[in-house]
Amino acid sequence: MCAETLFPYLRVAFHTEGRCDLLNGVVVGRVENKEEGMGKLHMSRRDFVKVSVVTGAAFGISALAEPSLAVADDAVDKPVGGDIKRIRTGCRGCGKMECGVIAVVQNGRVVRMEGDPTAFQSMGNCCTKSQAAIQAAYHPDRLHYPMKRTNDKESDDPGWVRISWDEAMTTIVSKFDELQARYGGESLFGMCGTSRVWCMFGASNGMYLWDSPNIVQAWQICKGPRHFATLMCSSFADSWMETVAHPDVYVAWGGASEMSNYDDSCRTTVDVATRSTTHICVDPRETNMGKEADFQLHLRPGTDGAMALAWTNVIIENNLYDELFTKKWTNGPFLVCEDMEPTGWTEASPIVMTPFELKTHLLKESDLLEDGSPKRFMVWDNLAGRLTYFDSETGFWEGEEWTKPTAGKEASQENLAPGFHQGFVIDPTPFDPEIDPALFGEFEVTLKDGSTHKVQPVFQKYADRCAEYTPEVAEEITGVPADQIRAAAMAYGTPLHPEKGYGNGGIQYMLATEHANTAIQNVRALDYLTAITGNYDTPGGQRASTRAPIEGGQMGFANNGSGMPMLSPGQMEKILGRDEIPLLYWWGMWADAAATWNAVLTGEPYPVVGAFNSSGNFMNQCNTTTTWEALKKLDFYVECNLWHTPGGGLCDIVLPAAHFLELSSPRSSQGASGAMGATVKCIDPPGEAKFDGEIIRMLYEYKGLPYNVIPGYPEYPSVEEMLDMSVAGFEPKGWKVFEQRFQEHGWWDCKETEPELWGTYRRYETGANRARNAGGFVGSQGDWLPGFYTPTKKIEIWSTVMESFHPDGEWNLPTYREPPHSPVSDPDMYKEYPLIITTGRRIPVYFHSEHRQLPWCREQWPVPRVEINPDDAATYGIEQGDWVWIETPYGKIREVADLYYGIRPGTINCEHQWWFPEFKQSGSGHELCAVNHLIDNWARDPHCGASNLRAYLGKIYKATPENSPFGNPVPCDHNGVEIIHDASDPRLKEWLPTYEGRE
Repeated sequence: MCAETLFPYLRVAFHTEGRCDLLNGVVVGRVENKEEGMGKLHMSRRDFVKVSVVTGAAFGISALAEPSLAVADDAVDKPVGGDIKRIRTGCRGCGKMECGVIAVVQNGRVVRMEGDPTAFQSMGNCCTKSQAAIQAAYHPDRLHYPMKRTNDKESDDPGWVRISWDEAMTTIVSKFDELQARYGGESLFGMCGTSRVWCMFGASNGMYLWDSPNIVQAWQICKGPRHFATLMCSSFADSWMETVAHPDVYVAWGGASEMSNYDDSCRTTVDVATRSTTHICVDPRETNMGKEADFQLHLRPGTDGAMALAWTNVIIENNLYDELFTKKWTNGPFLVCEDMEPTGWTEASPIVMTPFELKTHLLKESDLLEDGSPKRFMVWDNLAGRLTYFDSETGFWEGEEWTKPTAGKEASQENLAPGFHQGFVIDPTPFDPEIDPALFGEFEVTLKDGSTHKVQPVFQKYADRCAEYTPEVAEEITGVPADQIRAAAMAYGTPLHPEKGYGNGGIQYMLATEHANTAIQNVRALDYLTAITGNYDTPGGQRASTRAPIEGGQMGFANNGSGMPMLSPGQMEKILGRDEIPLLYWWGMWADAAATWNAVLTGEPYPVVGAFNSSGNFMNQCNTTTTWEALKKLDFYVECNLWHTPGGGLCDIVLPAAHFLELSSPRSSQGASGAMGATVKCIDPPGEAKFDGEIIRMLYEYKGLPYNVIPGYPEYPSVEEMLDMSVAGFEPKGWKVFEQRFQEHGWWDCKETEPELWGTYRRYETGANRARNAGGFVGSQGDWLPGFYTPTKKIEIWSTVMESFHPDGEWNLPTYREPPHSPVSDPDMYKEYPLIITTGRRIPVYFHSEHRQLPWCREQWPVPRVEINPDDAATYGIEQGDWVWIETPYGKIREVADLYYGIRPGTINCEHQWWFPEFKQSGSGHELCAVNHLIDNWARDPHCGASNLRAYLGKIYKATPENSPFGNPVPCDHNGVEIIHDASDPRLKEWLPTYEGRE
């Protein structure tokens, strides 16, 4: 097996037979032989050693095309003796997975990052991004002070001058006050990126200080659609899967969690996949971990919904659904009367509490009797041969007298990491009094007006919908053979251990399902599939966000104060995008990004003129050309970040933020990992950089509004006092005590700290499910009634909220729609643009747009790559390492061709959110390679507005001197200077850590 390093793009590859990649320190072989490309990995120990040596060299310092200047000479801080501290903390080198790490601090300087063996949720993982965090903290381009621009926004040089925090805050507040007075609070919006716990919602919620309902955030295309859908149809964020509990069947859907992910990833998911009885991978490309899967379903991009409905069809047809759960805990047995006028009541949305008229065709007692209740939903009892009801107001069935159940047993999962506990599984409770709600059939009812109607259970209609997507139909849509679809669904749905009393595990579905015009429908289809197969709030199933006695989980820490003002009456009705996307009024957590940027450009439906951005960027959704032009039009724009960013070049004021090694924050798993710990301050921030929460508190103070109204704490608490407040539920109280306990104990399993709200499974039986959803995310709240946080208190397969906002009925049940620009939906476009473009794959050294200026990362992966099947490459005259143009009707970019048999023929896979911090021009070269320049700005989900970021049509051709600016296929800045495109570039050395001048 011969191996070589491909110059100059640092790709370790076998000559034509195979290749290998480094996955956060794990060497994984990936066969590229056309015949073996979808098979199992077969590698002898001798071969593995050879590959390990080559791969280790390529991702180290010795096998580069040229010697790496970023690691030469004094690039690595040498031990100098003196005081050494080992500080337990939580890594924030990527998004939301709370990997536990140890920061080794020597003479006040972080010199090494190590995995924390107490961190069961990450199994001691410490990946490339965590290692590179040292370079981020000490980067010479870090922002040290607030700065304001002195040149106009057309200039590449903003003319930054240093200002004080007082001047910055005074200017920000006075300018936003002025714009609010002139145009209204809705003319302002907040922006934020993906979470570091403490900066996800701060800037956005800060806009409430100016009475703005408008927030533009990555959440709209990143986990947000599933949180939207679950709040609407079951309970908030119960899409999070407890992967750490080692499901018997592990399903990885639409992503590569072995590289990074928003919940469980890296070593954890590799271990889970390896130890599972059955491993199923659903993805258009062969992922590194998917190479070892028992089932690889390489579907056409954008067809996930059809696949999920086909699996559900197999489950129903083979009676593999949990009948008791489906009858008792979903609205599957509720009767539907489609030919009557919908009726209901006035309901309030669960988060922003906006009122709306809930109207549904589900049959209610009030439809049958003059004095009947609109909240009693009718079902047909097969035992009695008559109608009975479930009362959604009380939460009980007719005649039911509920007592909170306590009977159950300890879970019996295998292969659990040390420190992770089994948990207690409540036994399923039967109907009492005994009934048998019908799931199938047709019945006749007489309404109170005397008219007779045919009615059917929701589940009958759902089964009929799924029957439209048999494996044979799904094969035509997805391209995956029907027998593979059927076999994978049977493997997932057939209980391997019936004696456990619950299913094989949930589905770890990743962001591909949400980057779609059917994001909400995809999520609904997947969540219902896991629920009816016995995997809702069961070991290894869909469990929701971890409940802990501290802040720092799902909704973060210090993102807004308890004194945050409510929007004035009528403001939520102005949320941008509501006219085209009615459910945004119900959801209220973001404005539609496309509508917001359009309002900036056009002034319709009203002027939008100012924004405050906390660690967000304009490249993550919508068409990037459009968003860039909109940013240039803002009257006043503020950004808080670690350094200058592509959008930061258009700011009027930039504010310096602290790095995670420079601050403290409580931390509990955002997902279902169940861990509790902390990010702990290891070093001081440079200059005057501040913790994001402190910056938001300063906005309140300069605005003259109270940040805190909780008795016993100051109106404007210090960071230390904020930290004390964040762990008020932990005994003994106080941040310093908590931090010390954390250093001594390590990470906690919340099954022990919150035995009822987290340590118990099937919380819908006990009332804890509604309690953990209601009113907040810390402490026991809510009514403690059994069931779910929906209008019917059931998992709503037939969504009453969706029906109320889309009364045409098209979306009452989950359904599939083609991507807006696909070979099927747009055959004319397909003639000119014959390739399907997907994107979003994970890169071991990057996290979305982050780390492009970290030399350890950039030298390993210097350029954006586009994966293309070698057969397609031959068709277009493209060879490995060529710069190529990728073009759609909406834009064109360049990336480097990476030939790979693991990508479906006819599909190319682009990398996303590339920019070039080596360029000191406005925009930092985003227009050269950022993939969202290619998308249709208005192709989006009709319910949440998620951009259709994948599964659209394009074409590819080789970049040549004749068709490239400056006669150079390599992208260049405005002056013809090339980007950094190999590890020998001397500019990498300019980014080496700077330890002096941080005071």
